[in-house]
Amino acid sequence: QVQLVESGGGLVQVGGSLRLSCAASGSIFSINDMGWYRQAPGKQRELVAHITNNNITNYPDSVKGRFTISRDNAKNTVYLQMNSLKPEDTAVYYCNARIRPNINLPYTYLYWGQGTQVTVSS
Repeated sequence: QVQLVESGGGLVQVGGSLRLSCAASGSIFSINDMGWYRQAPGKQRELVAHITNNNITNYPDSVKGRFTISRDNAKNTVYLQMNSLKPEDTAVYYCNARIRPNINLPYTYLYWGQGTQVTVSS
């Protein structure tokens, strides 16, 4: 069984910063891509940041230059540093990871965390 647990969300003022963490635990042989998504009330879930196992990153224009994704493979953890936060960044943030749980099986599965609330007040 694999679990992803996010932490670091909260309430912050406009222009402030937050750092989200997402730790994977359980039966893990290897982790491929990892990412962060967000979902605001009444809106679809959208990609915020993506990182490959070779540390190639990708961001949508809405967060480029403000958000930075990184990973610590030794800790099976992905981070999201969010700077210059805006009210429109308010959402529940979810991490995901494509994980190969078992060395004996060549399959990967996409796992999701439970989400952490980020609220940016003006």
